[in-house]
Amino acid sequence: MGLTKSEIFTQQENQLAQMAKALGHPARIKILQHLFKLQSCVCGDLVTEIGLAQPTISQHLKELKLAGLIKGQIEGTRVCYCIDQKKWLEFKAILSRFLEQAAPDNPACC
Repeated sequence: MGLTKSEIFTQQENQLAQMAKALGHPARIKILQHLFKLQSCVCGDLVTEIGLAQPTISQHLKELKLAGLIKGQIEGTRVCYCIDQKKWLEFKAILSRFLEQAAPDNPACC
């Protein structure tokens, strides 16, 4: 598999792609929905809620954190995760601008 050459794309294009990739798995969508519902969460609760193994949940949390959609705080021996409010608002704005583009009305197109 080749390199993505991310340097030839804008920061906004790279950011949108990274966040869209983070949303590209149903377990991550479920994690985000759970975090929105509870306002915060401990990783062990996610295992029970979602029904996946702890290492799998941890990997999904890592992807969401790398994309900047969530943040974690160590509390004793546990990590409490929550939605990164600032990054979420940025993502919504970027995604809205992208989706608000009008598709060309070209009847000659296949």
